[in-house]
This record gives sequence, C-alpha cells and structure tokens, in this order.
Amino acid sequence: MTDSTKKSTIDSSRRDFLSKAAVAGTVTIAPGLLLHSTAQAASSGNISTRPHDEDVSNKNRWGLLIDTEKCATGCTDCVDACNEENGLVSHGRPETDAQYIRKVTLKEKSTGHESSLPLMCQHCETAPCADVCPTGASFVRADGIALVDKHICIGCRYCMMACPYKARSFVHEDVENQKLTAPRGKGTVESCTMCVTRIDNGGIPACVEACTAENHNAMIFGDLNNPNSDISIALKSRGGKQIRSDLALNTGVRYQGLNE
Repeated sequence: MTDSTKKSTIDSSRRDFLSKAAVAGTVTIAPGLLLHSTAQAASSGNISTRPHDEDVSNKNRWGLLIDTEKCATGCTDCVDACNEENGLVSHGRPETDAQYIRKVTLKEKSTGHESSLPLMCQHCETAPCADVCPTGASFVRADGIALVDKHICIGCRYCMMACPYKARSFVHEDVENQKLTAPRGKGTVESCTMCVTRIDNGGIPACVEACTAENHNAMIFGDLNNPNSDISIALKSRGGKQIRSDLALNTGVRYQGLNE
C-alpha cells in the first residue's frame, strides 16, 4: 500500500467514525437547554452553529475554563455526568477502569494551599498523543478537539505513555450496552472527547451542563477564537493557566484559581 493510499484510508475511516457519531446524535439537544437559551448561546459563541453538512474547520477552537475556587473538594458531579454520558462503568478495578475525568488535588509546597480540580484530556493543539500514534488513530480536529478513531486504533498505548496528563484509558473489558453517541471498543484507547457529538449538534459538554445545573458554575465551555464568547471574556478578565504550560502544547482546557 502506498503512503497516499494509506492516508486516504485513514482519512476515510476518520470521516466514517465522526459521521456515524454525528448521525447518532442529530436529534439530540443537551437536556435542560431551552431553545431560546440555545439561540442566545449560539450568538455569543458558546455553542456550535455549524451545519451538519459543513466540514469542521479552524474557525472555532473549542475550550473549557475551570475555576478551581468554585470546584468543591469531594464534588463529583462532572465525573458522574461524564460517566453517564459515555456509558462508563466500574468493574471494581480502579487501576484499569476507564475514566475520562478524574478529580485531583494540587498542593502548593510553600504554603500548603490545596486546589481541587477536574483533570481530563487537555485537547492540546500540539498533541503528543497524535505525534506518537503509528496509525493516525489519535488526531486533533481542526476545531481543537482531540479524538481517537476506534476503527484504526491498534491498542499499542503509545499515546497513553506520551500524554503528560495521564488522561487516556485502555479498554480492558468487553463493552456492553454502549451508547451510539459514544462508541467504545475493547482493546482500544479512549479519553475525554469534550462530548463532541453534543457540540456538533449545538450542545455543551455533559460535565459543564451538570456543574451549571447544580449551580456550582465552575466550568465554562465556548469558542476560544471568539472574543465575545463567555470563555474568552472570562479569560480576558481574570486570565487562565495551562497545566504544564512549559510544554508549549497550547491546551484547550484552562484553569483559574491556581497559584503560581
């Protein structure tokens, strides 16, 4: 197989994967979002307004902003919502259970100050996972969302070793009763998709929806390329930090409330 033929096959597999996920969610609007709220969010750059027949482009750069000062220690609302959205269940082996979001505690050595925050795939612009993947299964969409094409993932787990955030899981168990909007497969690697099917259908990630519904308001989703979006306005007002900014990965997930 020539390099051009191989690339064509990989690109075709990616398109099939994304189109199937999109079709499965074409009638889905994020629960709890009223139509007038959806229209308002669309105009402010907080949700996608891209038609289904339009290719993903770099016009948008989807991101998350997490305020650690509002993220309560012991709260797992975002984790629970993520597990429910993606059909993730525990098999009683925490070391191998799939987990897209995990709550971690950061402690500042000099002061002892602790911050609780959700850690997930950081959706890097320059993604180490994509750099080391031998088949192209790990890739970053033009709009900044990092994904895994389960059709061509061979389970080598190079991406897991390359990820500085330990944000990826390997599916050790048979997958039962999986959801059409969140395809999974034994022997493949997976991680947070930023609820890509929701985004492609004008919704917001399940974690953000759950955090907002409980009135914690610790998470903001939106378009980093739109200066009028809520996330851009919040970043301009109070700033936001990348975890391991020294790696220069230009992450799509930013945090507020972290000490230097």
